Amino acid sequence: MAETKSDIHLYTAQTPNGIKVSMLLEALGLPYKVTAIDISKNTQKEPWFLEINPNGRIPAMTDTFTDGSPIRLFESGSIMQYLVDRYDTEHKLSYPRGTREYWEVNNWLFWQMAGLGPMQGQANHFGRYAPEKIQYGIDRYRNETRRLYRVMETQLSKSTSGYLVGDRLTIADIACWGWVASGPWAGIKLDDFPHLSAWIDRVLSHPGCEKGRHVPKPHTALENRHMTEEEMDKAAESTRAWVQQSMKEDAKK
Repeated sequence: MAETKSDIHLYTAQTPNGIKVSMLLEALGLPYKVTAIDISKNTQKEPWFLEINPNGRIPAMTDTFTDGSPIRLFESGSIMQYLVDRYDTEHKLSYPRGTREYWEVNNWLFWQMAGLGPMQGQANHFGRYAPEKIQYGIDRYRNETRRLYRVMETQLSKSTSGYLVGDRLTIADIACWGWVASGPWAGIKLDDFPHLSAWIDRVLSHPGCEKGRHVPKPHTALENRHMTEEEMDKAAESTRAWVQQSMKEDAKK
């Protein structure tokens, strides 16, 4: 790559959104510093972090911009676009701006940000973290997440490369990967989606992606494929408490 120096500092946690950026950074071979954010202690709501991301969410990133001054990046999709636009000058994980493939990658990136992530996040909330089981909410969001998986399954079934866009792994794939990898946690069986299941492993075979998914701590979502619903509900108990507390604190602001 033409530009390999960076002053990138990633602030992240082990979530589907968090590992998007670390996977991309590793796949690009970029040097970076990382600070693990403990979202269970609301570190992301502390004043110093809000200076980087006023929305108080991970991931966030800083870098030295081309003018020599610091730049802040927040929202995972925005961070990913910045990284490939600035550092992937050889288009190993992207396509030249203005090409058909460039815009198709954009389609899938925005699809993930507006659809897959929010819908599966709600499926997780109602299925694992809500203080009571509301079947309508569980069914609503699991069904919509399953529909979105079917959209990806159809796209991959027509792909000659096995990736979402064109002939290579792109940020479209990386953006979706962490969510699909944690599908069982949302109540979605990947056995129903053979192309997606193969794609999960294909993405990890790309240099850097396996290492990147374990930042800032080991990624264990794939192990959920072997757990029962009861075991996953039990595992969610400790998280359920701080999710509810965090919601109460947000409601006061």
